[in-house]
This record gives sequence, C-alpha cells and structure tokens, in this order.
Amino acid sequence: MKKLNGLFCILALVICFSVILVGCGSQTEEKNVSSGTDSYLTITDDADRQVVLTKKPERIVPLSASFLEPLHAVDGKIVARVSAKTGIPKEDENLPQVGNVYNINIEKVIEAQPDLVIAYKGMNDKFVSTFEENGIPVVVFEMRTYDQVKHTVDILGQIAGNPDKAKTLIQDMDNKIAEIKAKLPNEHKRIAILHSTAQNVTVQLEGSIAGSTAEILEFENIAKGLTPLESNPTSAPYSLETLVSANPDVIFVTSMGKLETIKKSMMENVENNPAWQTLPAVKEKKVYFLPQELFLLSPGIHYPEAVETMAKLVYPDKFN
Repeated sequence: MKKLNGLFCILALVICFSVILVGCGSQTEEKNVSSGTDSYLTITDDADRQVVLTKKPERIVPLSASFLEPLHAVDGKIVARVSAKTGIPKEDENLPQVGNVYNINIEKVIEAQPDLVIAYKGMNDKFVSTFEENGIPVVVFEMRTYDQVKHTVDILGQIAGNPDKAKTLIQDMDNKIAEIKAKLPNEHKRIAILHSTAQNVTVQLEGSIAGSTAEILEFENIAKGLTPLESNPTSAPYSLETLVSANPDVIFVTSMGKLETIKKSMMENVENNPAWQTLPAVKEKKVYFLPQELFLLSPGIHYPEAVETMAKLVYPDKFN
C-alpha cells in the first residue's frame, strides 16, 4: 500500500511539472506573436497614406533640402541628400547626392540603403511606388504653409524619437512670429501676390508660401476665393483688370529664375501697360520682389524670417 501511495505521489509530481512546462511554453509563444506585430510608429502622411515603421529609422534620405534642417533639429539620421544651390546645412555638404528634387536618381537612393525616404508632395510623388517596391518605407510631406511646416516638424520629431525637441522648435517659431506681429499697427492691409516667371504671371493663393505668410500677418489677399489652376492649386490665373479693380495697397512678387530676367519679363507683361501704372501701389512704389530663398521653396524652420521679411517691407519704420 505504501508503494502504491508512493507511485501516486510520483505521478502527481510528474503531472504538475508537465503543466508548469506547458504554461511556460504558452507564455513564450504569446510573447513572440505579440512582438512580431509591434511597430515603432504609424504615420498618416500628407498624401493620406498610412505608413507603418517597424523600427526607428537610422538611415534617412530626404528628397528635398527643405527637410534637412528640421531633421537635424530633432536629431534625425541623414545618410544622403539632394543637390541644391541653397538650403544645404554645412554638416550635409559632403553627403552622397541623389539628384535634384525634380529629378531624383533612384539608383543612388537605393545605394544609400535607407530605412526611410521622405518625399515632398507635388515634387517627388512619381518616385514613391518605386521605393515601396524595393521595400523602402516612404512618407510624403508638404511644407508650403506654416501649419504644414509645424505638422511636418512634429512628425519628424516622432520619427527620430525626439518629440520634445520638435515641440520646443515649434514653440520657438511661434514665439518669434508673435514678437514680429506685436510690432505691427492694428490696421487693414490689402495685398496682391504675383508669381512671375519668364513665361507668364499668376496670382498666389493662401496655400502658397507667400500667401501663408501674408495670412499670418493678417493681410487680406485679394486673390482669396479665386479658382486655382488645375496644374497648381496654390496659384490662380492673373488678370490685370481684376488687379486694378481690387486696388491692393501693396503688391508682392515671387519669382522663379534669374531676377533680372523676371523683371524684364514683368516690364513686358504688365509694367508697360497703362492700367498697371494707374495702381496706387505702383505709383507709391509699394511693389516688392520677395527673396527666392524664403518664398520660392519652403523656408521650413525659417518661416519666422519669411514673416519678418514681408512685415519689414510693409512697415520698415517698425523694425529700425
């Protein structure tokens, strides 16, 4: 009887030990399945695409120079850059180049072995599918308006794992702009923004860089509400008759190309027109060409400088 009881005890111990092993095995299996579905960050980008990053990117290739300084500000890891005459930080000058923003060399990007490519909406869209087919995650951002810049900085901070640095940078930009606006008189200014190339002239809407800057300063853009061009949602067709009818207090001009060529083109297109000469803004010499480095491509984190530049042109006495 004692032997039988001993056998029962041994059997009970074996069963208990087996249950413990099975339980441990189940916990380990559950843990592996869970870690397999974990992701570092899920982003809804400016092209309404949902992008899942499985790990923190350590090899980033931005396809526009506008992304470089924001990435540095949040300690993003950049391994290659686009070619550009301006907007390249000193620390990026010796990085491998992957073509210009409109003509990306796909092979050069792939050679850089990125774990993330950052594309500019409206400029790099055609390259997105190619990189995805090569297993490279792509996020698409637009940085024309100030709100878009702040949104991009916020997401870049999350990508780089430094959201607090992004928040600090955004707050700093907001503070600088508030200081600029505090210097301005409380009055109503009507403005027009012309975009001049060697071929034609258009007017800029609120979604453009200059339009967003004017909106920050609470200037009234006479083009507000106009139907945008199909080829460019930030611009509308130019009409001298509409301009004369709206009678803006100030006219800003953004340009693409050599300034001397642009001014000559404007002389031919509008300045020699008698109706142009009747505009008070023209008579009072309140037609200002905006610097291309701040108003042609996105000023990025230098948006406060763009705001101050426009404010100084209208109210130079407030910034002595």
